[in-house]
Amino acid sequence: MAKAIRERGYADTTIADIVRHAYTSRRTFYEYFPGKKECFLALHHRQNVETAREITAGVDPHADLATQVRQAIQIWLSRMEANPAVELSWFREVPQLGEEGRRLHRQYQDAFVTVIRRLTDTDDLRAAGVQPASRQTVIMLLGGLNELAAVMLEDGGDIRDITDAAVDCTLALLGPRH
Repeated sequence: MAKAIRERGYADTTIADIVRHAYTSRRTFYEYFPGKKECFLALHHRQNVETAREITAGVDPHADLATQVRQAIQIWLSRMEANPAVELSWFREVPQLGEEGRRLHRQYQDAFVTVIRRLTDTDDLRAAGVQPASRQTVIMLLGGLNELAAVMLEDGGDIRDITDAAVDCTLALLGPRH
């Protein structure tokens, strides 16, 4: 599916494209998935699980907030850089897939809310004046970061060019309250 999306985009991808890239048959495809949409959603499920896992493992929980934020943003952007068409399809096409797409989108929004709240709720950060992020704040943060990334991917720019803005905005939302 990922190769087909990179080649044709999700909307124009056919089952024939998917099985061609997977070196398998239609029969085998239908043993695993009822259709293209379910295969697409399974791809994004895997992508999001891997991203959350990489961010959790790659952020030093004892570092200061700015370092942690930069680490998390760099991991997130490196995953986007590796698969821009697939990542853009998450932002733009998954939410349009009806209830299943909205449910998956919400499930992973909630998962990333949990990851960010867990990362900001440490003794080290509390000692530095950082309060655990509220769910509402993290949802606002994710919405802004996701839209910024989607626009950059649509415009064909270098996704890493948003690093500083993403870090600055994240710190403004998650940093110590004055």
